[in-house]
Amino acid sequence: MSEATSMLAELLAAGDVVVLSGAGLSTESGIPDYRGPSGARTRHSPMTYQTFVADPAARRRYWARSHVGWRIIARASPNRGHRAVAHLQRQGLVTGIVTQNVDGLHQAGGARAVIELHGSLDQVVCLDCGDRSPREELDHRLRRANPGFDTGVTAVNPDGDVDLRDEKVEGFQVVGCRACGDGMLKPDVVFFGETVPADRVGECFALVERARVLLVLGSSLTVMSGRRFVLRAAKLGIPVAIVNQGETRGESYSSLTVDAALGEVLPETVRLLGERTASGEMSAPFTR
Repeated sequence: MSEATSMLAELLAAGDVVVLSGAGLSTESGIPDYRGPSGARTRHSPMTYQTFVADPAARRRYWARSHVGWRIIARASPNRGHRAVAHLQRQGLVTGIVTQNVDGLHQAGGARAVIELHGSLDQVVCLDCGDRSPREELDHRLRRANPGFDTGVTAVNPDGDVDLRDEKVEGFQVVGCRACGDGMLKPDVVFFGETVPADRVGECFALVERARVLLVLGSSLTVMSGRRFVLRAAKLGIPVAIVNQGETRGESYSSLTVDAALGEVLPETVRLLGERTASGEMSAPFTR
């Protein structure tokens, strides 16, 4: 492929790579990113935590849209980029994965011990009693409470939200927590305006500080939530490589930047690494 891909393989060959992934990694699974070519932010702004907890109408609107969006997320399949990262992890080259995504596709693609920085859409938390439950269970409850609620939406935002007209959500019925009676339920994800738990951030920093290379995949690094790990790596002299379609705010800290589709670059990088491993340590080639 390109010289940049060859350079990327060279950079990763010695291992101890920590991956930081963003929404751009999942675009080839049919989930648009926020600021890249698929541009979900051009449609509507994501729900904020403050609005969610303070405004019942906004909360109903969110759950109606998210109820539809969750079905699309749950049907999404990992793409070649996700599977390539899992392959590199199995080969011992990737020693840690931090994702800003909430779609669970890293794990579906075979990755293990993934730190989900912003949580996961497949879990629900009660803001009153703290009970956590599977999203699938809530999905069944919402289906029963809203029979016939079908909008025909086929596109979803990275946070599981979709666009619906107001008249579609006016009669949507929200359900409360089963554990405490009627507590306020929220997806177990970090909304805009909400803080990532400190212990989770500390775990991510510890991974980055032990890395030989920080590999950023599919993130514009626009928000500090992810960019802070690039800043920490740069401060410690740890090389940063970025693969992303479009500009990022991390290029000034990057040793190597590849502007290309991850579903093309990552499998090709795996292939090159396999070719360069004469000892056979990478005996299992990456396949579709």
